[in-house]
Amino acid sequence: MRITVIGSGTLAPSPDRASPCHLVEHDDLALLLDAGPGAVHGLARRGKPWWALTHVVFSHYHTDHFADLPHLLFALRHAPPTPRHLPLRILGPPGLRDRVEALRAAHGEFIVRPGFPVALHEVGPDPVPVGGRAVLRFVPTPHTGHSLAVRLDARCPATGGVLSAGYTGDTGPDPALGEFFAGVDLLISECAWPDPPPAGGHLTPRTVAELAIRVRPRNLALTHLYPPLDPASAPALVRAAGYDGRVLCPRDGESFVVRPLVRAAPPPASANRAPRDSSRRIPPASPAPRHPPTGEPSSCSS
Repeated sequence: MRITVIGSGTLAPSPDRASPCHLVEHDDLALLLDAGPGAVHGLARRGKPWWALTHVVFSHYHTDHFADLPHLLFALRHAPPTPRHLPLRILGPPGLRDRVEALRAAHGEFIVRPGFPVALHEVGPDPVPVGGRAVLRFVPTPHTGHSLAVRLDARCPATGGVLSAGYTGDTGPDPALGEFFAGVDLLISECAWPDPPPAGGHLTPRTVAELAIRVRPRNLALTHLYPPLDPASAPALVRAAGYDGRVLCPRDGESFVVRPLVRAAPPPASANRAPRDSSRRIPPASPAPRHPPTGEPSSCSS
């Protein structure tokens, strides 16, 4: 499972961090987690095949998470390398159909008839299968009346193991998120405000640390940082708040490759040594180089 940060910022203009958007690629799945302003250009800038997206998942409908949907549908209709016939599934909280209809009224019929099938799915508490080997799960967050956090669990075709990623979307502190995300390989968590927060409905380094202590992800990636929180210092602030796991603040364009744990063969019975735990963890994930020489992000494991 490869996860690429397309946008890790906010609506506040930044030369380095666009509005929220994360691309998940796994097997036959190419899924966007949110599509804030600049998402489509960001995909193209990073060399990602935006024309081959299979799913778009919205955590909620604030402008910084939702606004590039018309751009995406226009691009898929008018600018793919070859005419698109692949269906596109768009998933989001209740209200998705009403918002898409409003976009149609504002922008035109291509929103609902872009020349290929578009399926709208307003999600609830039930798991949603996506692709051939993955399942999405959702839980409400304290941000808007319908905002959601997202968890993706996917079967690895090579090993049969399960890979998992969590995305908080926008949220205030909520103990229920700890159980929902428990044990994920990669947790992408918003960290919008410094401590003490100037407003509610978002996380800070202290509340991110509290969440991560409950979740114990193999890797924690911070996203959606508003000024004046400095992205370079945010991981240290999370650690200072009590979290002792691996925490990163990736830039736009950086990728993670999540792989299942490898179980080592037990030592021979005749070996003259004390028994040991036979499970071995691959080294944790780290971001790919910002400018890989071949144009392909390097692998990292989790």
